[in-house]
Parts: sequence; C-alpha cells; structure tokens
Amino acid sequence: MRIGLIAMSGIRVLDAELLELGLTLPGFVERSQVIASLPSLGLLTLAGIDADQHTYQYIEVGDIRDVDTPPDGFDLVAISSFSAQMFEGYALADRYRAMGVPVVLGGLHVTAEPAEAAEHADAVVIGEGEAVWSQVLDDAARNQLQPYYRSDGRFDLADSPLPAYHLLDVEKYNRLTVSTSRGCPFRCEFCGSSVLLTDRYKIKPIDRVLQEIDAIVALWKRPFIEFADDNAFVNKAYWSDLLDGLAERNMRWFAETDLSIWEDSQLLTKMRNSGCYEVLIGLESPEPAGLRGLELKADWKAEQWPRYIEAIRTIQSHGIRVNGCFVIGLDGQTQEIFDLVDRFVTESELFDVQITYPTPFPGTPLYQRWHEAGRLLEDRAWDRCTLFDINFEPRDMSSEQLRDGFHRLVRHFYSEEQTQRRRDNFKENYLRPRKQAPRS
Repeated sequence: MRIGLIAMSGIRVLDAELLELGLTLPGFVERSQVIASLPSLGLLTLAGIDADQHTYQYIEVGDIRDVDTPPDGFDLVAISSFSAQMFEGYALADRYRAMGVPVVLGGLHVTAEPAEAAEHADAVVIGEGEAVWSQVLDDAARNQLQPYYRSDGRFDLADSPLPAYHLLDVEKYNRLTVSTSRGCPFRCEFCGSSVLLTDRYKIKPIDRVLQEIDAIVALWKRPFIEFADDNAFVNKAYWSDLLDGLAERNMRWFAETDLSIWEDSQLLTKMRNSGCYEVLIGLESPEPAGLRGLELKADWKAEQWPRYIEAIRTIQSHGIRVNGCFVIGLDGQTQEIFDLVDRFVTESELFDVQITYPTPFPGTPLYQRWHEAGRLLEDRAWDRCTLFDINFEPRDMSSEQLRDGFHRLVRHFYSEEQTQRRRDNFKENYLRPRKQAPRS
C-alpha cells in the first residue's frame, strides 16, 4: 500500500495581540520557529513498521486553508495533530474520506477523545500506535478496518522500530527528535503528554537510542537532537551510560528535565561534554503558593522551591543553558505573579524563559476538575489549547488582569534588549571562564 503520513505542523495562537507581538519580538519568534520545525516522531516511528511491505510518504501541513487539493495517490492516510490543530486535522480527514481514501487518526488528543475522532475517521488508534499499527495495515489491506484499535499501554520500548528519518528533508529542520523514554513518575495535573498513552514509566534500551541517533548523523552533517521525553533524567544511572555513547558522536542536544540534575555534578559534566546545549525545566511558579497541588502524587516541586535559584546557577555553571518554564494563572497566584516572575528571572540569571497559561488539555485531571467546577470559558474548545490562549476563569484574579499581565511579560521577556541581556550574562558569567561554583 502507499501510505500518507500527515502531520499538522506549525504554531497556533488565537490571541490577536500575541500574534502581532510575535512579528516583532525576536525571542518569541525564535521560540515559535523552533517548535514549529519539529517533525512528528510518532508518525516517523510508524513508518518504521513493516517498511519493506509498504511505501510511506511523510507530509507536513501548516494551514489547510492554503491546501487547494490534498496530496493524493494514497491507499491509506494517517493523520496526527495536537489538540490546538485538531479541528483542522478533522477537516483534512473529512476531505480525504470524501475522496474515497480511508483515514486513520491517532495521537494524544485522539487517545483522550476517541469517540469524537471516530466521527472523522475510518479507524482510530487509542494509545501507543506501535502496538497496533501492523494490525491496522493488515486490516486496511483487506478493506476491513475496525473503528477502534486500542493499545493497553504495555508496549515494550525494546521493540521500538527505527523511525524513518530518511523520509525527511533534514536540511529543513533545526532539530530532529529522539525518544529515550515514555511516561513520567510525576503526575502533574495539567500534563497532556505521553502519560496519556501509558500509565507506567519505561525506558528504551541504550543501543536502540544510539542506533536512532546514528541514523540521524548519517543523514545530517550538523545534527542537533531534541530528546522528546516528558522528563529525560528520571533514571540517572541509565543516562550516565547513555551519555558515554553520546560523547562519542559529534552532535549537540537538548532535553526536558526536572530540577534534580543540579545535585549531580558528575552527571552535569558528562552532559556538557557529550554536547548538551540546553535543558528546559518546568519551574511552573516562582512562589510555593502556585506549586502546591500541581502534582497528584506529591508536592515535589514545592519542596524544591527554596533551592530553585541555586539549582539553576549550578546547572548553568557547567555551561548548560537553562530555559525556565512558568505557568501564569495557577490557583494561588495573584496579580503579584507578574513582578515575582520578572524578579526571579533576573535573580536566577536564567538564560531563557518560557511563559504559558494553564491549559485544560483533554484527558488531563485539570480539564476534568475545571469542567466539573464550571470554570471553563468554553467547553471542548480545543483550538484554544495553545498554551497562549485563556479558556478558564482564574481563581485569584480576573481573566482581563491575567491577559494584560501576561502580555506585559511577553513584551518584556522577549524584547531584543532583554533577550540579549540574558545571552550576554550567560556568556560572561557561565562560559568565560568556567566557574567552579555558582555565584552567591
């Protein structure tokens, strides 16, 4: 069969003022370009299954309004999209079905809302696609697609196929993604990532990870890897061994992690020596009030809060940039949050900062809680699941106050002056010369 793998790509923001700011703020534009350029690792992984029996074509679609005629000639089309683009994904699926092409929908959103997705598809994949994809293909070849294919979340990452990176024009990307794990021991209320696919944390064997990286290195002269893990360094012994392998390859890489890496100087040294360029850490709030209750199993981040600044400086003292992420509008945060975040970013000397709104992604405990409390401004408004649009009633300030304060922070943090100040500070204080310890 000839199979089209279609990823809905690009950044979605409904807030008109933020869209306008994105045209003029260097830091905001740069971040958007990075996020928008990441290919769909899920679809590329499926293309590694039964690849000798089928022909795959990987396609990225930005705005379907710009697509006069969908790419055709396929016997089957698989579409994956984040919640913010899901309505567009459904519209594209409807167009293919009208053309007589069977459509399979899968991914995080579809796993959370399978009945909704089934209205626009011949088949829906719920959970981990690798576990059921061969069956989907067999049934499609016999014209006997089932409405639902459900993984039990027990897929062994040792059986992961090699993602079909060769389907990409790698020069179009500034990063390619590799996954070392799935799930996360921390169960944050707002998390809409791979915890929706599996209820357990699991890791991929190191030799499989290095095989994927070698495939990228063979295709790309200047490899930059983003590890697409919800929380990369949960198993530090595993990563210590993996870093030895990464150090043998001439590459740079980026990962998302929790703050605990700061306590392991040997690990940080290995990270830097193996090409670690930057880590993204979900700090969430510069004050403990906004941190309490975020995790359903514990209050780990709230317990770490007194060490936030020391930890950030320690990580950066190893030459590793820290991108600190804050969620603005959490319960417990008042209008003081805007000044608190600003002061924290300055005092901690963060290289970069990301701010988002609390976002009720489908399938998350946060969505369920706000839905039951009547705090959603519009139910099932998936196109507002952008991280940059408000779709809830804040508890400790008005929606207007939240939006106005958020916009002020965006203008401030991503201005050319502030972006350059953070970069110059990192270069001066953490790269020349390498500090033996963070400054007090």
